[in-house]
Amino acid sequence: MKETYLFDYVNENEFHKLERSLKKYNMLAYKKLHFDYYPSLKEGDFLGEIVSTNKENNTKSYELKLPTDSLFAKVHGEIKLLYVVYENDKMILLDKLEPEAILSEGHQSELVTYKGVMVSKQHSEKDMFKINLLNMINHD
Repeated sequence: MKETYLFDYVNENEFHKLERSLKKYNMLAYKKLHFDYYPSLKEGDFLGEIVSTNKENNTKSYELKLPTDSLFAKVHGEIKLLYVVYENDKMILLDKLEPEAILSEGHQSELVTYKGVMVSKQHSEKDMFKINLLNMINHD
């Protein structure tokens, strides 16, 4: 039987808050993460790009992009899972989900959407400006 990798967290409570926010505001990314990516990671099939390696500790840091709407990605950034693989210990350290600011804000309070994109309460005017600008560029 193939030995599976175990998950650990840098900050488990914060990570789960970001996961719940992802589930609420981007169900596609959440489903891919839980039903496709997590099982693959546990089996040792590491997805995403290698960001760094540490030969002393035999670790590799990865950045995995999750599926998201292109307009959301342009306004807030790509949704990414950052994780570190400890080969010797057969452990995966789940670091964080990005964009952390909007996901964290989405967990703390109900976010509104503007033209189908989440809008931050702190930067609502800036976000709406970006959305309008991107829509104007796309329509020309």
